[in-house]
Amino acid sequence: MSFQIGIVGLPNVGKSTLFNAITKSKVEAANYPFATIDPNVGVVAVPDSRLEKLAELEHSEKVVPTSIEFVDIAGLVSGAHKGEGLGNQFLSHIREVDAIMEVVRVFENDDIIHVAGKVDPVSDMETIAIELQLADLQTVDKRLESVAKQAKSGDREFIIKKQVLDKYKAALEAGRMANTVELTDEEKTHSKDVQLLTSKPFLYVANSEYDMQLKDFKLTANSLKLDAIPIDAKLESELSELSDEERAEYLKELGLPESGLDKIIHAAYKTLGLITFITAGPKESKAWTCTAGSKAPQAAGKIHTDFERGFIRAEVIQWDKLLEANGYVGAKEKGWLRVEGKEYVVQDGDVVHFRFNV
Repeated sequence: MSFQIGIVGLPNVGKSTLFNAITKSKVEAANYPFATIDPNVGVVAVPDSRLEKLAELEHSEKVVPTSIEFVDIAGLVSGAHKGEGLGNQFLSHIREVDAIMEVVRVFENDDIIHVAGKVDPVSDMETIAIELQLADLQTVDKRLESVAKQAKSGDREFIIKKQVLDKYKAALEAGRMANTVELTDEEKTHSKDVQLLTSKPFLYVANSEYDMQLKDFKLTANSLKLDAIPIDAKLESELSELSDEERAEYLKELGLPESGLDKIIHAAYKTLGLITFITAGPKESKAWTCTAGSKAPQAAGKIHTDFERGFIRAEVIQWDKLLEANGYVGAKEKGWLRVEGKEYVVQDGDVVHFRFNV
Protein backbone atom coordinates (compact mmCIF):
# COMPACT_ATOMS: atom_id res chain seq x y z
CA MET A 1 0.00 0.00 0.00
CA SER A 2 1.59 3.23 -1.16
CA PHE A 3 -0.02 6.52 -0.22
CA GLN A 4 0.36 10.01 -1.65
CA ILE A 5 1.32 13.18 0.17
CA GLY A 6 0.84 16.42 -1.73
CA ILE A 7 3.39 19.14 -0.96
CA VAL A 8 1.71 22.54 -1.07
CA GLY A 9 2.49 26.12 -0.12
CA LEU A 10 2.88 29.59 -1.53
CA PRO A 11 5.47 30.08 -4.30
CA ASN A 12 9.13 30.28 -3.19
CA VAL A 13 8.70 28.71 0.24
CA GLY A 14 11.02 25.79 -0.53
CA LYS A 15 8.52 23.16 -1.70
CA SER A 16 10.50 21.97 -4.71
CA THR A 17 13.81 22.13 -2.84
CA LEU A 18 12.34 19.90 -0.14
CA PHE A 19 10.76 17.60 -2.73
CA ASN A 20 14.10 17.23 -4.51
CA ALA A 21 15.88 16.49 -1.25
CA ILE A 22 13.54 13.83 0.12
CA THR A 23 12.94 12.11 -3.24
CA LYS A 24 16.46 12.69 -4.62
CA SER A 25 14.88 14.15 -7.75
CA LYS A 26 16.10 16.97 -9.95
CA VAL A 27 13.01 19.07 -10.67
CA GLU A 28 13.30 22.81 -11.10
CA ALA A 29 13.55 24.83 -7.90
CA ALA A 30 13.73 28.42 -9.16
CA ASN A 31 13.47 31.84 -7.57
CA TYR A 32 10.20 32.87 -9.21
CA PRO A 33 6.52 31.91 -8.85
CA PHE A 34 5.18 28.82 -10.64
CA ALA A 35 8.52 27.14 -11.35
CA THR A 36 6.44 24.02 -10.77
CA ILE A 37 3.48 23.77 -13.15
CA ASP A 38 2.75 20.09 -13.67
CA PRO A 39 2.95 18.04 -10.46
CA ASN A 40 6.16 16.07 -9.97
CA VAL A 41 5.86 12.67 -8.32
CA GLY A 42 8.63 10.91 -6.41
CA VAL A 43 8.42 7.51 -4.73
CA VAL A 44 10.40 7.17 -1.49
CA ALA A 45 11.22 3.90 0.26
CA VAL A 46 10.33 4.06 3.95
CA PRO A 47 13.48 3.35 5.99
CA ASP A 48 12.87 0.53 8.50
CA SER A 49 15.74 -0.98 10.47
CA ARG A 50 13.42 -3.78 11.66
CA LEU A 51 13.01 -5.01 8.10
CA GLU A 52 16.76 -4.98 7.49
CA LYS A 53 17.46 -6.98 10.66
CA LEU A 54 14.81 -9.56 9.84
CA ALA A 55 16.08 -9.91 6.27
CA GLU A 56 19.56 -10.57 7.65
CA LEU A 57 18.17 -13.16 10.08
CA GLU A 58 16.27 -14.96 7.32
CA HIS A 59 19.02 -14.54 4.70
CA SER A 60 16.35 -13.09 2.43
CA GLU A 61 17.07 -12.89 -1.30
CA LYS A 62 15.03 -9.69 -1.57
CA VAL A 63 14.26 -6.84 0.82
CA VAL A 64 11.19 -4.77 -0.10
CA PRO A 65 10.35 -1.72 2.02
CA THR A 66 6.99 0.00 1.88
CA SER A 67 6.85 3.38 0.15
CA ILE A 68 5.35 6.87 0.09
CA GLU A 69 4.62 8.94 -3.00
CA PHE A 70 5.32 12.66 -2.69
CA VAL A 71 3.62 15.02 -5.15
CA ASP A 72 5.13 18.49 -5.65
CA ILE A 73 2.15 20.66 -6.55
CA ALA A 74 2.30 24.15 -8.07
CA GLY A 75 2.41 27.05 -5.62
CA LEU A 76 -0.94 28.47 -4.56
CA VAL A 77 -1.69 32.20 -4.51
CA SER A 78 -4.53 34.36 -3.24
CA GLY A 79 -7.51 33.97 -5.57
CA ALA A 80 -6.70 30.35 -6.52
CA HIS A 81 -10.30 29.29 -5.85
CA LYS A 82 -11.31 31.67 -8.68
CA GLY A 83 -8.60 30.36 -10.98
CA GLU A 84 -5.88 32.91 -10.16
CA GLY A 85 -2.33 31.78 -10.90
CA LEU A 86 -2.54 28.06 -11.52
CA GLY A 87 -5.51 27.76 -9.19
CA ASN A 88 -7.70 25.30 -11.07
CA GLN A 89 -4.77 22.96 -11.83
CA PHE A 90 -3.57 23.25 -8.24
CA LEU A 91 -6.95 22.34 -6.81
CA SER A 92 -7.49 19.39 -9.16
CA HIS A 93 -4.09 17.91 -8.29
CA ILE A 94 -4.55 18.30 -4.56
CA ARG A 95 -7.88 16.45 -4.60
CA GLU A 96 -6.10 13.24 -5.55
CA VAL A 97 -3.68 12.91 -2.60
CA ASP A 98 -4.23 11.14 0.73
CA ALA A 99 -2.73 13.88 2.88
CA ILE A 100 -1.54 17.46 2.43
CA MET A 101 1.88 18.60 3.60
CA GLU A 102 1.96 22.38 3.76
CA VAL A 103 5.40 23.98 3.64
CA VAL A 104 5.52 27.29 5.50
CA ARG A 105 8.44 29.66 5.01
CA VAL A 106 10.10 30.78 8.25
CA PHE A 107 13.62 31.55 7.00
CA GLU A 108 14.69 35.06 5.98
CA ASN A 109 16.61 35.53 2.72
CA ASP A 110 16.52 38.76 0.73
CA ASP A 111 17.75 36.92 -2.37
CA ILE A 112 14.67 34.68 -2.47
CA ILE A 113 11.55 36.61 -3.41
CA HIS A 114 8.48 36.15 -1.22
CA VAL A 115 5.29 36.38 -3.25
CA ALA A 116 3.71 38.68 -0.63
CA GLY A 117 6.81 40.84 -0.27
CA LYS A 118 7.62 39.78 3.30
CA VAL A 119 8.06 36.62 5.38
CA ASP A 120 4.94 36.17 7.51
CA PRO A 121 4.22 32.48 8.26
CA VAL A 122 0.85 33.11 9.92
CA SER A 123 -0.37 35.21 7.00
CA ASP A 124 0.86 32.57 4.52
CA MET A 125 -1.05 29.85 6.36
CA GLU A 126 -4.18 31.98 6.45
CA THR A 127 -3.94 32.59 2.68
CA ILE A 128 -3.78 28.87 1.92
CA ALA A 129 -6.50 28.00 4.44
CA ILE A 130 -8.86 30.64 3.01
CA GLU A 131 -8.30 29.52 -0.59
CA LEU A 132 -8.94 25.86 0.25
CA GLN A 133 -12.00 26.74 2.34
CA LEU A 134 -13.48 28.92 -0.43
CA ALA A 135 -12.89 26.18 -3.00
CA ASP A 136 -14.61 23.67 -0.70
CA LEU A 137 -17.49 26.07 -0.10
CA GLN A 138 -18.07 26.23 -3.85
CA THR A 139 -18.14 22.42 -3.97
CA VAL A 140 -20.56 22.19 -1.02
CA ASP A 141 -22.94 24.84 -2.42
CA LYS A 142 -23.04 23.06 -5.77
CA ARG A 143 -23.78 19.70 -4.13
CA LEU A 144 -26.45 21.20 -1.87
CA GLU A 145 -28.42 22.46 -4.87
CA SER A 146 -29.16 18.91 -6.01
CA VAL A 147 -29.12 17.09 -2.64
CA ALA A 148 -31.61 19.51 -1.04
CA LYS A 149 -34.14 18.77 -3.79
CA GLN A 150 -33.68 15.01 -3.39
CA ALA A 151 -33.97 15.27 0.41
CA LYS A 152 -37.47 16.76 0.04
CA SER A 153 -38.64 13.36 -1.24
CA GLY A 154 -38.11 11.94 2.25
CA ASP A 155 -35.33 9.57 1.16
CA ARG A 156 -33.23 9.11 4.32
CA GLU A 157 -29.96 8.77 2.40
CA PHE A 158 -30.35 12.25 0.94
CA ILE A 159 -31.63 13.70 4.21
CA ILE A 160 -28.41 12.54 5.89
CA LYS A 161 -26.29 13.79 2.98
CA LYS A 162 -27.91 17.21 3.33
CA GLN A 163 -27.15 17.18 7.07
CA VAL A 164 -23.49 16.48 6.27
CA LEU A 165 -23.29 19.25 3.67
CA ASP A 166 -25.01 21.70 6.01
CA LYS A 167 -22.42 20.93 8.71
CA TYR A 168 -19.57 21.42 6.26
CA LYS A 169 -21.08 24.67 4.98
CA ALA A 170 -21.44 26.10 8.50
CA ALA A 171 -17.83 25.20 9.37
CA LEU A 172 -16.37 26.60 6.15
CA GLU A 173 -18.34 29.85 6.43
CA ALA A 174 -16.97 30.18 9.97
CA GLY A 175 -13.43 29.89 8.63
CA ARG A 176 -12.83 26.33 9.79
CA MET A 177 -11.50 23.31 7.92
CA ALA A 178 -13.89 20.50 6.99
CA ASN A 179 -11.73 18.05 8.97
CA THR A 180 -12.85 19.81 12.18
CA VAL A 181 -16.49 18.78 11.61
CA GLU A 182 -17.80 16.02 13.86
CA LEU A 183 -20.01 13.50 12.06
CA THR A 184 -22.09 10.64 13.40
CA ASP A 185 -21.33 7.13 12.14
CA GLU A 186 -24.34 7.31 9.83
CA GLU A 187 -23.22 10.69 8.49
CA LYS A 188 -19.70 9.36 7.89
CA THR A 189 -21.18 6.56 5.76
CA HIS A 190 -22.97 9.09 3.55
CA SER A 191 -20.08 11.58 3.38
CA LYS A 192 -17.59 9.39 1.50
CA ASP A 193 -18.50 10.82 -1.89
CA VAL A 194 -18.04 14.41 -0.66
CA GLN A 195 -14.39 14.98 -1.50
CA LEU A 196 -13.32 18.22 0.11
CA LEU A 197 -9.78 19.59 0.14
CA THR A 198 -9.91 20.61 3.80
CA SER A 199 -11.29 17.26 4.94
CA LYS A 200 -7.88 15.68 4.24
CA PRO A 201 -5.29 15.21 7.00
CA PHE A 202 -2.69 18.00 7.14
CA LEU A 203 1.00 17.97 8.00
CA TYR A 204 2.86 21.23 8.47
CA VAL A 205 6.55 21.73 7.69
CA ALA A 206 8.25 24.92 8.83
CA ASN A 207 11.14 25.59 6.45
CA SER A 208 13.58 27.17 8.88
CA GLU A 209 17.29 27.72 9.28
CA TYR A 210 19.16 24.74 10.72
CA ASP A 211 20.09 26.46 14.00
CA MET A 212 16.43 27.29 14.71
CA GLN A 213 15.75 23.58 14.97
CA LEU A 214 18.25 23.29 17.82
CA LYS A 215 17.67 26.54 19.68
CA ASP A 216 14.45 28.54 19.54
CA PHE A 217 12.28 26.66 17.07
CA LYS A 218 9.78 25.68 19.74
CA LEU A 219 8.91 29.35 20.23
CA THR A 220 8.59 29.79 16.49
CA ALA A 221 6.27 26.78 16.24
CA ASN A 222 4.11 28.15 19.03
CA SER A 223 3.83 31.52 17.32
CA LEU A 224 2.59 29.68 14.23
CA LYS A 225 -0.08 28.01 16.36
CA LEU A 226 0.56 24.63 14.80
CA ASP A 227 2.38 21.40 15.49
CA ALA A 228 5.00 21.89 12.77
CA ILE A 229 7.89 19.73 11.66
CA PRO A 230 11.01 21.93 11.66
CA ILE A 231 13.09 21.25 8.56
CA ASP A 232 15.89 23.11 6.82
CA ALA A 233 15.18 22.31 3.15
CA LYS A 234 18.60 23.60 2.11
CA LEU A 235 20.30 21.28 4.60
CA GLU A 236 18.13 18.36 3.46
CA SER A 237 19.27 19.07 -0.10
CA GLU A 238 22.89 18.78 1.02
CA LEU A 239 22.16 15.55 2.92
CA SER A 240 20.53 14.00 -0.14
CA GLU A 241 23.86 14.16 -1.98
CA LEU A 242 25.64 12.04 0.67
CA SER A 243 25.89 8.28 1.13
CA ASP A 244 23.95 6.66 4.00
CA GLU A 245 27.10 6.50 6.13
CA GLU A 246 28.12 10.09 5.39
CA ARG A 247 24.59 11.34 6.05
CA ALA A 248 24.44 9.58 9.43
CA GLU A 249 27.82 11.05 10.42
CA TYR A 250 26.82 14.56 9.29
CA LEU A 251 23.56 14.42 11.26
CA LYS A 252 25.53 13.30 14.31
CA GLU A 253 27.92 16.22 13.94
CA LEU A 254 24.98 18.63 13.71
CA GLY A 255 23.32 17.12 16.76
CA LEU A 256 20.21 16.09 14.82
CA PRO A 257 18.75 12.69 15.75
CA GLU A 258 17.16 12.07 12.34
CA SER A 259 16.79 13.47 8.85
CA GLY A 260 13.88 15.58 7.68
CA LEU A 261 12.57 12.66 5.63
CA ASP A 262 12.42 10.48 8.75
CA LYS A 263 10.55 13.23 10.61
CA ILE A 264 8.04 13.54 7.78
CA ILE A 265 7.48 9.78 7.53
CA HIS A 266 6.89 9.42 11.28
CA ALA A 267 4.47 12.36 11.24
CA ALA A 268 2.67 11.04 8.14
CA TYR A 269 2.12 7.60 9.66
CA LYS A 270 0.80 9.17 12.87
CA THR A 271 -1.45 11.65 11.05
CA LEU A 272 -2.89 9.03 8.68
CA GLY A 273 -3.19 6.39 11.40
CA LEU A 274 -0.96 3.83 9.67
CA ILE A 275 1.17 0.95 10.92
CA THR A 276 3.66 -1.45 9.35
CA PHE A 277 3.61 -5.23 9.52
CA ILE A 278 6.22 -7.51 7.99
CA THR A 279 6.40 -10.80 6.15
CA ALA A 280 9.86 -12.38 6.45
CA GLY A 281 11.40 -15.46 4.87
CA PRO A 282 14.33 -16.73 2.78
CA LYS A 283 12.85 -15.57 -0.53
CA GLU A 284 11.72 -12.13 0.58
CA SER A 285 11.34 -9.86 3.58
CA LYS A 286 8.74 -7.19 2.90
CA ALA A 287 7.09 -4.35 4.79
CA TRP A 288 3.37 -3.67 4.37
CA THR A 289 1.32 -0.66 5.41
CA CYS A 290 -2.21 -0.87 6.76
CA THR A 291 -4.54 1.28 8.82
CA ALA A 292 -4.13 1.02 12.59
CA GLY A 293 -6.93 -1.13 13.97
CA SER A 294 -7.02 -3.44 10.93
CA LYS A 295 -7.96 -7.01 11.72
CA ALA A 296 -5.90 -9.92 10.39
CA PRO A 297 -8.07 -10.63 7.29
CA GLN A 298 -7.97 -6.97 6.21
CA ALA A 299 -4.19 -6.85 6.69
CA ALA A 300 -3.89 -10.05 4.66
CA GLY A 301 -5.88 -8.32 1.92
CA LYS A 302 -3.08 -5.79 1.55
CA ILE A 303 -0.93 -8.64 0.23
CA HIS A 304 -3.61 -10.12 -2.03
CA THR A 305 -7.40 -10.00 -2.07
CA ASP A 306 -7.45 -13.84 -2.12
CA PHE A 307 -5.71 -13.81 1.27
CA GLU A 308 -8.59 -11.83 2.77
CA ARG A 309 -11.36 -13.85 1.12
CA GLY A 310 -9.86 -17.21 2.08
CA PHE A 311 -8.37 -16.22 5.44
CA ILE A 312 -8.01 -19.11 7.92
CA ARG A 313 -5.54 -17.89 10.54
CA ALA A 314 -2.38 -15.87 11.07
CA GLU A 315 0.86 -16.92 12.73
CA VAL A 316 2.15 -13.83 14.53
CA ILE A 317 5.19 -12.71 16.48
CA GLN A 318 6.65 -9.28 17.23
CA TRP A 319 9.78 -8.57 15.21
CA ASP A 320 12.10 -8.19 18.23
CA LYS A 321 10.94 -11.50 19.76
CA LEU A 322 11.65 -13.25 16.47
CA LEU A 323 15.17 -11.82 16.51
CA GLU A 324 15.62 -12.80 20.15
CA ALA A 325 14.52 -16.36 19.35
CA ASN A 326 16.97 -16.42 16.43
CA GLY A 327 14.25 -17.42 13.97
CA TYR A 328 10.94 -19.24 13.65
CA VAL A 329 12.20 -22.58 15.01
CA GLY A 330 13.40 -20.97 18.22
CA ALA A 331 10.22 -18.90 18.47
CA LYS A 332 8.06 -22.04 18.26
CA GLU A 333 10.17 -23.80 20.89
CA LYS A 334 9.72 -20.84 23.26
CA GLY A 335 5.99 -20.66 22.55
CA TRP A 336 6.30 -17.11 21.21
CA LEU A 337 4.76 -17.76 17.78
CA ARG A 338 1.04 -17.21 18.27
CA VAL A 339 -1.90 -18.42 16.18
CA GLU A 340 -4.50 -15.67 15.77
CA GLY A 341 -7.94 -15.66 14.17
CA LYS A 342 -10.17 -13.25 12.29
CA GLU A 343 -10.66 -10.88 15.21
CA TYR A 344 -6.96 -10.28 15.84
CA VAL A 345 -5.95 -6.63 15.44
CA VAL A 346 -2.57 -6.42 13.72
CA GLN A 347 0.04 -4.41 15.62
CA ASP A 348 2.89 -2.25 14.34
CA GLY A 349 6.00 -4.43 14.04
CA ASP A 350 4.13 -7.74 13.81
CA VAL A 351 5.79 -10.40 11.67
CA VAL A 352 2.90 -12.33 10.14
CA HIS A 353 2.45 -15.50 8.13
CA PHE A 354 -1.09 -15.85 6.78
CA ARG A 355 -2.83 -19.17 6.15
CA PHE A 356 -5.69 -19.11 3.65
CA ASN A 357 -7.84 -21.20 1.32
CA VAL A 358 -7.58 -20.57 -2.42
